[in-house]
Amino acid sequence: MSRIFTFLFLFCYSLFVSAQNIEVSNTSDAKNFLGAYFSPLAKSIGSGLNKGWYNTAKPHKLAGFDVTLSLNLITISDEVASFDVNSIENFSSASLSTPSILGAGEGATINYYDGNESGQFKMPDQNTKIKVMPIPNLNLGLGLIKGTEINVRYFPAYKYDIGFLGKGSIELFGVGLKHDILQWLPIEKILPFHLSLQGGLSQFNTSFEVESQSVRQAVDLDILASTVNLIFSKKFAMITGYGSIGKNFMSSTFKTETDFSLGSVSALNFKFPLAINMPNTSEIQASLGVRLQFAIFTIYANQTFSSYPSTSLGVGISFR
Repeated sequence: MSRIFTFLFLFCYSLFVSAQNIEVSNTSDAKNFLGAYFSPLAKSIGSGLNKGWYNTAKPHKLAGFDVTLSLNLITISDEVASFDVNSIENFSSASLSTPSILGAGEGATINYYDGNESGQFKMPDQNTKIKVMPIPNLNLGLGLIKGTEINVRYFPAYKYDIGFLGKGSIELFGVGLKHDILQWLPIEKILPFHLSLQGGLSQFNTSFEVESQSVRQAVDLDILASTVNLIFSKKFAMITGYGSIGKNFMSSTFKTETDFSLGSVSALNFKFPLAINMPNTSEIQASLGVRLQFAIFTIYANQTFSSYPSTSLGVGISFR
């Protein structure tokens, strides 16, 4: 009988130990692990922010303007829907992958050891895989002198409380420029199309809730996205065909005001407020699109090819 009690005691003790949360004080480990989990969300939003700036290479004439509402559908690849824990220093797992914040599947059981702290925790199981990230944009374009156009996008700070999504907020500001460079070339009158250089910068700030062990935790994610593109376009009656090649740049910061934990039965606890600058990223992009114009009304569709490919649709009004 004593052997049975001893066995039961050891069994219960092992369950108790395995279910303990692990406290992490190493900021480098926090950056590496949380970066792998959250960065696909930041990168997909950043990629969407770099879309919707233009649908023609021709800048507005002086005092000409347009107001365009676009929806950019960012395709999420399987590669960023999960990550390999074993590629992160001080973390290991028998599983080759676990879902990122955009993925779905059973969370991996992960071992952590940094020379001081050690233990095991389990990532949360996730039921929904996000395959497409919708990023809306509302742009205002205004023609200036010398074939130059300024673009502005703005969304004031808005707080939401949506049931299962929880509480959060969003805020957006962006500014861009488009300049006709063909006017400075001696072959301006020979080339049968418009050619412009375009650049844009967007700052997107959001807060949302992340659930761990049935507790919702508020986090902030600030994303800075910029893009530089060479655009060409040709108009045929009501139809304008256009294309571009350029480069996108993205940086993001993940922040919490209190401790933060990530896990299910057992979790990884970061016992300090976080302010993690995720690695800066860049990507080459190329796009092709078509715009239809009926009087002052415009409709356009665009396909962008990059590491985060996207399809963009938009409607607006355009004058001069």
